[in-house]
Amino acid sequence: LKFNNDFDTDLFPLTEPLIFGEGTRVMSLRDGTKKMSKSDISNYSRIMLRDTSEQIVQKIKKAKTDPQPLPSNIEQVSKRPEASNLLSIFAALENISTEKVIQQYNGKEFSIFKKDLSDLVVEKIQPIGKEIDKLMEDQEYLNSVMFDGKNKAITVADSVLQRVYDI
Repeated sequence: LKFNNDFDTDLFPLTEPLIFGEGTRVMSLRDGTKKMSKSDISNYSRIMLRDTSEQIVQKIKKAKTDPQPLPSNIEQVSKRPEASNLLSIFAALENISTEKVIQQYNGKEFSIFKKDLSDLVVEKIQPIGKEIDKLMEDQEYLNSVMFDGKNKAITVADSVLQRVYDI
């Protein structure tokens, strides 16, 4: 942005996120009003891709909720940030609307919902963690990916850098 303003150009366009649908912003498991962040001091505020199934279950079990049963409509959900967060995580992982999750769990206790959510998160996250572990052990493959990436970056950067010098 500074370069574009200083030199009256649009060489570096502003990027916009392309995240659509449910779960576009996942909130902390400890505080439904704050974004989930790995910099939060509490490990129970977030789920990491390499968490074990036991860690995921424990984190969801300890996720902050209120004593009321799950809400029965979207208006009630909007007034309960922790419930909204967990419902939207479930909806995003199942690729359904939050409204459908609300219909499915309407009036049920959080303990039932959290068990199903834990199972779903484990099902979706564990394969990713296993693939990460597999890739991290293959140093030759990682080096080849970095080498190829470096060469592609140089090719792209050279043309952009030339345009920067021209401007």
